[in-house]
Amino acid sequence: MAKLIVVNRSGEEQAVEAQSGLSVMEIIRDNGFDELLALCGGCCSCATCHVFVDPAFADSLPPVSEDENDLLDSSDHRNETSRLSCQLTFSDSLDGLRVTIAPED
Repeated sequence: MAKLIVVNRSGEEQAVEAQSGLSVMEIIRDNGFDELLALCGGCCSCATCHVFVDPAFADSLPPVSEDENDLLDSSDHRNETSRLSCQLTFSDSLDGLRVTIAPED
């Protein structure tokens, strides 16, 4: 099975098994990373699933939607690699994707 590498806010890295078709947010949440709040449950309405994505995978991801962009603009921690993990559907082609959970706003 493909792996997703998650870096928590303390800088600890953990590789977890990732099922294709689930969002990156669901994979992180289902693997016990409590610091990723995902309050809206993946509806792209809260930005509490903000992550920084490894730039090596930028071309493999869908573009940022207008709604996602607006929500990311509300974060004090947005950078050029910021994404909402609820908007990233995992697939086997993303095996090894590394994401870092963004600081809480």
